[in-house]
Formats: sequence, C-alpha cells, structure tokens
Amino acid sequence: MMEGVIVRGRGGFYTVRDEKGQEYVLRAKKKFRRLKITPLVGDRVYFTPGEGKAEGKEEDGWVEEILPRVSQCLRPPVANISLLCIVAAPEPAPDWLLVDKLLIFARKQNLQTLLILNKADLPKAEETAALAKSMYAGAEINICRVSAQNGRAEELIQHLKGHTCCFSGQSGVGKSTLLNALFGLHQETGDISQKILRGKNTTRHAELFSFGDINVIDTPGFSLLEMDEVFDPVLLRDYYPEFAPYDGKCRFSPCYHGTEPGCAVLQAAKEGKIDAQRLERYHTLLSDCRQVWRERYD
Repeated sequence: MMEGVIVRGRGGFYTVRDEKGQEYVLRAKKKFRRLKITPLVGDRVYFTPGEGKAEGKEEDGWVEEILPRVSQCLRPPVANISLLCIVAAPEPAPDWLLVDKLLIFARKQNLQTLLILNKADLPKAEETAALAKSMYAGAEINICRVSAQNGRAEELIQHLKGHTCCFSGQSGVGKSTLLNALFGLHQETGDISQKILRGKNTTRHAELFSFGDINVIDTPGFSLLEMDEVFDPVLLRDYYPEFAPYDGKCRFSPCYHGTEPGCAVLQAAKEGKIDAQRLERYHTLLSDCRQVWRERYD
C-alpha cells in the first residue's frame, strides 16, 4: 500500500496525492460505510492504486485505511487542519454570529484561528476592522486585514506558513479570489447579489492546495451553521477566553453567565470590559444549546 493525502472528493471518488506529487483517483472501501466513516479532504490515507486496464475497463484504486486525524471539522467537512482562517468582509455584511460559531468549533478541535478581514480597499473596511478589534479584543484571535485587489497580503502569508489551513466563512467574502491572488490559482469567483446583498457560492467542493510549507483547503462558503452538537450548555462559556478572568467570581456555581444575579461576566460587560455585542450573541448560542440539550432524548 501507498500513503498519501486526499486533496479532492467528488461523487464517491477521492483524489489522493502521494509524497511525490502524483495523483490517483480512488474509491473508498465499503467498510468505511459500515463504520459510518466518510473520507475527508485533508485525510492522510493508505491506498492501493488501480491496475490500469482489465477486460476493457479501467480498474479503480482503493482507499484502504484512514490514518488517525489530528482534527476534524463537520462543516466544512475537512480533516487535519491546524489553522482555521475565518474570512469576513465589509460586503456582504459580516455575520458575526457565524464567526463566533466557527471560533467555538475551532477551540473544540484545539485549532489556531485567524480572522481575515478581506476587501480592505472598500469604504467600510475601516469601520469593520475597528468593530472586529473591539468585539474580539479578549477572544485570543489574531486579526489580519487584506485586499485581494491591491496585493496587500504579505502579513497573511506569514500567518499561514507551516500550517494546513482551511478558509471558511460566508459566501461572497472573497475566499477564492484571495487564494487566486495569494497563490496564482484560477478558482472560479463570483459577485455579490445586489438584490439580496449576499454572496454567490462559486466553490462547490473542498480542495487542498500545497505551496511549499503552506497547505490550504478551499471550501464552499455558507451562511448557516447550526449548533446541533449535544453538550451541557454550561460548557459553552469555556470557549470564550474573555470570560476566563471572571471564573469563580460569580455568586452562583456553576454560572451560565446568562441572567443570574451576581454574575461577574454580566457585570464586566456593563463596565465595558467585555464587548456587549459579543455577550449578546453568546446568549443566543446559549439558548440554542439549552434547546438541543433539552431535546437530546426526543
């Protein structure tokens, strides 16, 4: 068997690249279906290549084993990334709730995170950057401003070095355009729908690209990400680094930092030490988690 990494997956076929850069189109063994395991872009695998022509037909090779994953994301469905790049832009209007959800998923996987504010050349870019820096001041996330149009990307390249990165975020924020500008790719790009002021999704499938010591997975954009994982709602607070200084200082324990009297986090927000908008979105997600938790046996 040979070893490689899945760089594309479409219609039950997986393109695997070996260490020499040779690519093979393979099928997955049926055992993965029995085990309810789906091969993902980014997976390191053992495989057997096809044997050329047999009885007039080309034999498919097979994905034999999926090596242990360092990390796994369900949406976008990719594996073994070390840096989650969350892309936002002044247009379409940023979905900060989606950004918060992606930060939670990243911290569950122990991934490093980078908030990329693209389209820095647009008029509202300064306002968007100031808001992001204010909201995420205590969230332990690096923020990098770039423009795919004017080549302002040197700082971003430095952040990506040594990582397998996944670019994620809303449709229309310019993920594919940014990758084209950074690495000379020719990914299909789209414009903003002027009718609904939302992005048009042009990336259809996740795909891994390698550029020296930088591996990048381009993924389809999306505007919805459901908090459907079942976990005790009190644990949600652990994914907010800005809450950590107030651990043990609330009147009640455990404290959900929701509406409890004597909550140190709520008091900190009143005093401007925690961003009020970020806390409001936390309460939205807390409500969602509580509902999923209540319905876990339905």
